[in-house]
Amino acid sequence: MLFPTIDFAFFFGVVFLGHWLLNPFPKTWKVFMLTASYVFYGWWNWRFIFLLAASTLIAQAGSVAISRREDIRARRRRLAATLSGVLGLLVWFKYFGFFALSLDNVINAAHFGSPIPLMQIALPIGISFFTFMAVSYVVDVYRGDLEPAGWLDAAVHLSFFPHLVAGPIVRGSELLPQIRRRRNPRDLDYSRAAYLIFGGLFKKVVISSFLASAIVDPVFGTPGAHTSAEILFAIYGYAAEIYADFSGYTDIAIGVALLLGFRFPENFDSPYAARSLQDFWRRWHMTLSRWLRDYLYIPLGGNRRGRLLTYRNLLLTMLLGGLWHVVGVARRRRRIGRGLAPIPDGPGRRILQRVVTFHLICLGWVLFRADSLGTARLLLARLFTSFGAAPLVTPLVALAIALVIAMQYLPEDLPAMVQDRFSQLRPVTQGGILAASLFGITVLGPQGVAPFIYFRF
Repeated sequence: MLFPTIDFAFFFGVVFLGHWLLNPFPKTWKVFMLTASYVFYGWWNWRFIFLLAASTLIAQAGSVAISRREDIRARRRRLAATLSGVLGLLVWFKYFGFFALSLDNVINAAHFGSPIPLMQIALPIGISFFTFMAVSYVVDVYRGDLEPAGWLDAAVHLSFFPHLVAGPIVRGSELLPQIRRRRNPRDLDYSRAAYLIFGGLFKKVVISSFLASAIVDPVFGTPGAHTSAEILFAIYGYAAEIYADFSGYTDIAIGVALLLGFRFPENFDSPYAARSLQDFWRRWHMTLSRWLRDYLYIPLGGNRRGRLLTYRNLLLTMLLGGLWHVVGVARRRRRIGRGLAPIPDGPGRRILQRVVTFHLICLGWVLFRADSLGTARLLLARLFTSFGAAPLVTPLVALAIALVIAMQYLPEDLPAMVQDRFSQLRPVTQGGILAASLFGITVLGPQGVAPFIYFRF
């Protein structure tokens, strides 16, 4: 079920009402919310609710077993078994087809036939999100940072529908205490929720969908038919599209959770204002960055085991996360080793760093968006060789891209000021503004809504 749809509007209306009516009855509320979350996840394909249930059962059973006060070797074995079970589901659904096809091609090339059974395995929506949450829950219990929750609490935590298919990745220490306590409807931050939901809808439904249909999909679909200017704006357009899509969807998730009395961590912090790839990584999908740091990079040893192992840990972490910043670490260490002073900072250097970083990010997005390396090479080659008219580069396309870039440089206190001003308005005025905003989004948005880009993450 997609957030910006009529189906979800009706679903959330029922859930919102049931949520607050059952709020005084904790156990009944948890059963209701668990049922609602499974309905939400099973809307696309009801069979995958069994996958979500299996992941939850493995994580919870393993956490209970790990928490028993026994020798460390027994606990480590249980941890390894639990993580193998949880991650095994992810590997099977996400990577079996790729590895089986690759191995089959190798065997075929050696003229041994095709002994590998090839199956079309549908990729469940959001499988990485709830798998990463399950892993963090299990590891936190193993480390002693978290006591295993009750079975019902754990099930609600891992399936809670606002974060289920698109994040942010909410840890047990952040969400479980909120599940256990009774929520007060008078403490809800309605103005912030409205800001996030309607801002997210505008980014997702209007900007992302427009750029996808107006320039990104046509150019990336047939790069040989387009000129350098169109390719350049399509590359910029995809950077704007994926940010508007992903941040918009998670903003809606955070806003929806707020209306239910839950607070999720922020997931984006003006990533296209980053001054380095490291900086970008800290600003883009921040909950995943922290997950990779705390559950992969630090357990591997972080930067405590020498230079080569530090680079190895960074590479492994960035390979999983999809970004690289090893070169930046090596460069800084080389300057320190040579006794050189830090490079002086200034406006010119900051602007240059941001421009260079943004274009490196755009290059990475080309590889992410192109359907093959051949398509990516063709796009990059024609970027410098195919001059001519650019009918797809319209003022609206340029304006949409510029708007997304401008969002990265808004004053940090502006959202709070807008929310505070909105909260002071009379309810009738607030309703009128929200109705007008929804009408505008509906008019400007396309018919139907494109799927969330990260659904298959």
